Amino acid sequence: QVQLAESGGGLVQPGGSLRLSCAASGSIFRIYVMGWYRQAPGNQRELVATISSGGNTNYRDSVKGRFTISRDNAKNTVYLQMNSLKPEDTAVYYCNVVISSKRNDPRNYWGQGTQVTVSS
Repeated sequence: QVQLAESGGGLVQPGGSLRLSCAASGSIFRIYVMGWYRQAPGNQRELVATISSGGNTNYRDSVKGRFTISRDNAKNTVYLQMNSLKPEDTAVYYCNVVISSKRNDPRNYWGQGTQVTVSS
């Protein structure tokens, strides 16, 4: 069994910063792509950023230049550094990771979500 544990959300003023973490644990043979999604009230869940096993990154346009996704393979952890936060960034943030527990069983796993609120 694999679980993802998220942390780092909270309340921050516009222009502030937060760093989200998502640590995978359990039966892990290999971790592939890792990413962050978010869902604001009344909206659909949307992709924020991804990072491949080779370190290639992709961001939605609205966060480019402000957010940075990274990973620490030794800790089975993906991070999202969020700078210059805006009220529009307010959402529940979810990590999503593709993991194989065996050689031929890649699966998607979701974190429980962490609340990010940007407000004065």
